[in-house]
Amino acid sequence: MDKKSEEFYVRLKEELTNTSDWPTEYLFKFIVPSDIEKIAHVEGAFNNMGAVISNSQSKTGKYTSISISVQMKDPDSVIAKYQELSSVEGIISL
Repeated sequence: MDKKSEEFYVRLKEELTNTSDWPTEYLFKFIVPSDIEKIAHVEGAFNNMGAVISNSQSKTGKYTSISISVQMKDPDSVIAKYQELSSVEGIISL
C-alpha cells in the first residue's frame, strides 16, 4: 500500500471511531463500470452478511452505482472491505 493510501485509511479509521458507536449499520457506496462481473464481485463481497444492496445505472449505462447497507463490527472491518474491493478495476469508493 502506498503512503497516500495508508494515510487515507488512518484518517478514515479515526473519523469512523469518533463519529459512530460500534457495531453500527454502515452504508458503503461504490461506482463501478457497468460490467456484470465487476458488479457481481462487489456484491459478492457482502454475501452472508445480511446486507441490503441496491444499484442503479447511469444515464449512459457506462457506470453502475452500488449502495450497500450492512452491520459492521468496527472501523477495521469497514476499512478491510474497502481494501478488499480496491482491486476491482475502475471502482470508485465514496
